[in-house]
Amino acid sequence: MFGRRKIEYKTNEQLRVMARAGVVTSRALDAAVTATAPGVTTAQLDQTFREVLAENHATSNFLGYYGFPATICASPNDIVVHGIPNDEPLRDGDIISIDGGAIVDGWHGDSARTVLVGNASTQDQELSEMTRAAMWHGIAAAATAGRVAEIGAAIEDFVRKESGGTYGIVEDYVGHGIGTEMHMAPDVPNYRTRDSGPRLKAGMALAIEPMLVTGSTETVILDDDWTVKTIDGSHASQWEHSVAFHRDGIWVLTAEDGGAEELAALGVSVAPIPD
Repeated sequence: MFGRRKIEYKTNEQLRVMARAGVVTSRALDAAVTATAPGVTTAQLDQTFREVLAENHATSNFLGYYGFPATICASPNDIVVHGIPNDEPLRDGDIISIDGGAIVDGWHGDSARTVLVGNASTQDQELSEMTRAAMWHGIAAAATAGRVAEIGAAIEDFVRKESGGTYGIVEDYVGHGIGTEMHMAPDVPNYRTRDSGPRLKAGMALAIEPMLVTGSTETVILDDDWTVKTIDGSHASQWEHSVAFHRDGIWVLTAEDGGAEELAALGVSVAPIPD
């Protein structure tokens, strides 16, 4: 799973540039989330995200990536990931994951959030909250973990304990390294694996992104070669943050406070990237 691809280790200066890309990503997601409402199209959300990138002199790492035609992946309801924005209006009660990123001076940010559209069902509210919490438990584990696989183990343990098997963890798609490219070594599974993976070291940056579903974890790719849907039509949620590892600790690159507030609730402190 983890393969033999070379891991990119960054200097603190490079990580600080990644933090700039992460903040732009966060602000663009803020705008897209705020704009999400019944009657709004995912193409309009893509335009909103695009405008924030332009205002911050950043470029999209999604647009043109292997031919992808937009700046965000917009994945409503039973679409797990990689949904292509279109002109179909969102409906009251939809659940949608918005995944996007930014490039600043050659360095990448990547983050995703799930948004509840109007009067979403209790089941979808709980699905999103479970996925969000699972992401933060994975990040909290990363602060003290020795190897990459401990992140996925923490995510799976949390989901199994808190949901009692209510939610499935999608295994076809995982997190990844990030830096001068959006997708780099190593893979970051969201579940327990036999392979312990590489050691976590200063200079690494990882995108941690659990995807949970309310039914079968089996997925299918549509004819557009991008859109990934659950095979049984069950709803999905994705949350993602990019995280930097440095000599003093961790810093969540795509959170404006570095993840301080969320991680403090889990007993974890973050450390600003040193000069």
